[in-house]
Amino acid sequence: MIMGYTTGVFDLFHIGHLNILRSAKALCDRLIVGVSTDELAFQYKKKYPVIPFEERIEIVRSVGCVDSAIRREIRDKHEEWKRLGFDVIFVGNDWYGNKEWKKWEAKLMTIGVRIIYLPHTPSQSTTKIIEGIRGSKL
Repeated sequence: MIMGYTTGVFDLFHIGHLNILRSAKALCDRLIVGVSTDELAFQYKKKYPVIPFEERIEIVRSVGCVDSAIRREIRDKHEEWKRLGFDVIFVGNDWYGNKEWKKWEAKLMTIGVRIIYLPHTPSQSTTKIIEGIRGSKL
């Protein structure tokens, strides 16, 4: 059995989120999704999510291709692996070559964890949705 893991804030859940989750599930037997807490999201995005954590994790839990959604309070992928023991980690290819991800790649590869970069959906993002709302004449 191949256990897969991916993470995200999943704020204003959109087709890009769904595409990543579906693609990840197609490549593993069991998909665990780490949903970032509001505090963790603020640490690296410098802004709080629009949708509160409890609602975001419930949305992710309700997606049919997700086997388990868990609270995510740290960003360190190696520490997450120690706790969960996943075989493969999925990330959007917009992170490919990122300095922080290169560090995690090196560490995870030494323990046999595969990193698979999945196509992200460039036409959609939470930021674009928010910008669209701000620019609309509601």
